[in-house]
Amino acid sequence: MGETMTTASCKIKPAWTPVTIGLMVLGFMAFWPLGLAMLAYILWGDRFQDMAQDARAQWRSSSIKGAMDNMTTGTAYARTGNVAFDDYREKELKRLEEERDRLDRMRSDFDDYLRDLRKAKDQEEFDRFMNAKNHGVPNTL
Repeated sequence: MGETMTTASCKIKPAWTPVTIGLMVLGFMAFWPLGLAMLAYILWGDRFQDMAQDARAQWRSSSIKGAMDNMTTGTAYARTGNVAFDDYREKELKRLEEERDRLDRMRSDFDDYLRDLRKAKDQEEFDRFMNAKNHGVPNTL
């Protein structure tokens, strides 16, 4: 009872594990696109988040986004006629965009940090396994 409670999620890692292989086989048996999706996740799942971040960054920097924003917001970015207010609003919007970019970079750095932690933990578990195997210690799990 003295254990520290941590938030744990049931996350299936994109790797060739018995669970992922089983889910892939079940997916193919139930409906073949599900099995194909699971196969894609096993092969490229660790790259999905990076691809999504790259796509968001490209969208933010595209000229199409600016045109779409102007079309969808209508008068939201139209000038009010008050030069002082319009200048203030433009400065604040620019500041907020810079803050958002800073937070996105921080999030990316944090994701990299978590990925490194997971790799270190995996390496530690593997080293422990190899050490036990080489010294003839039976698996106690």
